[in-house]
Amino acid sequence: MSDARAAAGPQPDTTPAPPRRAGGEANRKTQRDARAAAGPQPDTTPAPPRRAGGDGGASPAVRALGEGEGTRCTAPEGEPVPQRLLAAATRLFADRGYDRTSVQEIVEAAGVTKGALYHYFGSKDDLLHEVYGRVLRLQQERLDAFADSPAPVEKRLREAAADVVVTTIENLDDTTIFFRSMHHLGPEKLAQVRAERRRYHERFRALVEEGQRSGVFTAATPADLVVDYHFGSVHHLGAWYRAEGRLSAQQVAGHLADLLMRALRP
Repeated sequence: MSDARAAAGPQPDTTPAPPRRAGGEANRKTQRDARAAAGPQPDTTPAPPRRAGGDGGASPAVRALGEGEGTRCTAPEGEPVPQRLLAAATRLFADRGYDRTSVQEIVEAAGVTKGALYHYFGSKDDLLHEVYGRVLRLQQERLDAFADSPAPVEKRLREAAADVVVTTIENLDDTTIFFRSMHHLGPEKLAQVRAERRRYHERFRALVEEGQRSGVFTAATPADLVVDYHFGSVHHLGAWYRAEGRLSAQQVAGHLADLLMRALRP
């Protein structure tokens, strides 16, 4: 048998093909037509997981600062970089405290790099100094203007006494942060701030002394004590004043200035 098959050569494969599924080609054509009519389908491939800290890597403290992703401070984008850094630092220092705020959180909130911070401010210490320094410069300029005016001394002193209250309340975050955190300053910066404050107090005291010499104010109370009395009230504002409270900044300023003037009345 095998010799006969070999002599006959290869034979055609007579194995029957498996039966085709009824309507197979027609079904496939119908499915293709339905997909074409439906148009492109949405991609349902799941997105890769987001990296932890996906809000640009921003910390929770920075995300809490503003709206949306919260990676910017409240200063407008068009503001100069130093102002943006100061706005971010002030907000973070007020919310978290100076010692619990990192340089990285400040630059993220301001939307700048660490290099920019170190270009304008040598350190976080310098930022803290400037937070208060800009308020003190403003107050010194205004006090000098009051003191140098030709008005009677009692009017100049009362205006100066009210003004330091208003400007402190208008910059309450700055002043509260500073008095709460000034012990973090290095010796050189601390000495500089104390010298600047001393200059302000001495100019204010000179108005009291001028009035005492001329007899407009009583000399029964030393001028130093009068100045300490008024500025003790000013420095305590951060502990109790609230913008939504019963008294406006101007009303508080008027009351404290009147208390000072009554204490000096002959």
